[in-house]
Amino acid sequence: MSQGPRSGLAAVSSALLAMSRHLEVRDVLKTIVASARELLDAEYAALGVPDDHGGFAQFVVDGVTDAQWKAIGPLPRQHGILAAMLREAKVERLADVRTDPRFEGWPSAHPDMSDFLGLPIRDGDEVIGALFLANKLRSADGRPPHPPCQKPEGDCGFTAEDEELLSILAQHAAIALTNARLYERSRELTIAEERSRLAHELHDAVSQKLFSLRLTAQAAAALVDRDPSRAKGELQQVAALAAEATDELRAAVVELRPAALDEDGLVATLRTQVQVLDRAHTAHVTFAAGGFRALPAAQEEALLRVAQEALHNALRHSGADHVDVTVNRRGGGAVLRVTDDGGGFDPHRTRSAGRHLGLVSMRDRASGVGGTLTVESAPGEGTMIEMEVPGG
Repeated sequence: MSQGPRSGLAAVSSALLAMSRHLEVRDVLKTIVASARELLDAEYAALGVPDDHGGFAQFVVDGVTDAQWKAIGPLPRQHGILAAMLREAKVERLADVRTDPRFEGWPSAHPDMSDFLGLPIRDGDEVIGALFLANKLRSADGRPPHPPCQKPEGDCGFTAEDEELLSILAQHAAIALTNARLYERSRELTIAEERSRLAHELHDAVSQKLFSLRLTAQAAAALVDRDPSRAKGELQQVAALAAEATDELRAAVVELRPAALDEDGLVATLRTQVQVLDRAHTAHVTFAAGGFRALPAAQEEALLRVAQEALHNALRHSGADHVDVTVNRRGGGAVLRVTDDGGGFDPHRTRSAGRHLGLVSMRDRASGVGGTLTVESAPGEGTMIEMEVPGG
């Protein structure tokens, strides 16, 4: 392990520290792939997390451009070498993956690969992922930087030392990935428990007020003709009860502000939600933030709610392949933008369409915190929703 371009204790330590810095699953996956590719000097690296339906729930690559990845097409199925690794849970080091009898080809836009090193990532007896490297980079004189492995013709850049190094990395990758999954699951359970608690509190606090309001209104209706004076008193009581119910609802809504937003702020909360949606939907959902600084609680909550509504529309109604969420500083405030490449719509065609897509609610949320909402869309042209709020 002392001969590679980035081998040695310092290089391994750097890779392991990079993995330990992240708690979100997708960030951990990306860090594992990038670390493996750099550490073993490979042209390409990938990490697949299997689903329960013969495919991959997630597949992260490094060394492939966004344009190449888009051209390649859907996530790979568990076939060929990939299936063998997940099924047999053993290391595969091949001089030329294309000549292996299990090789079943790849899409036309897929980059050409020859020498291959792959191994499973295991949590106990469970295979939770598979790490792949391809095309060991050659030295300046055209020769592989390590002694070649045996094959009938040519040479293989990946060596036994590379395999040992990747095995060490995979062991720590399993720990990092398991910890990230536990963290996200813990957060999801906390949110679910908090929602359940608030739902009970909302029911207890408001339902009795509404029940009293209903009875009082019925009494007023019965007294209108025979005792107008008493009916007037009952109607005044209706108004008072309605005001109390409104206050109770307002207080409950304040409590419904997501715990993650209070603890982590808008950027971290949005990033986590986008990562969950990216795993749950076929569309690729991304998030980016730049220069954002904390805003008053009401503004951050309004930005979050608008983002959630826009994401819901894009993922449920638009048929988009890609949805991008960004939040950036603008002056003393911030601007949120949610764009998709879906079917689009005519935002001016019917008011009912606006209500259906929650545009009225989003505009109300924006104006409620002194902000503005802009909607740009056309049939077949995708949709862009932008919300800007001033500084607090």
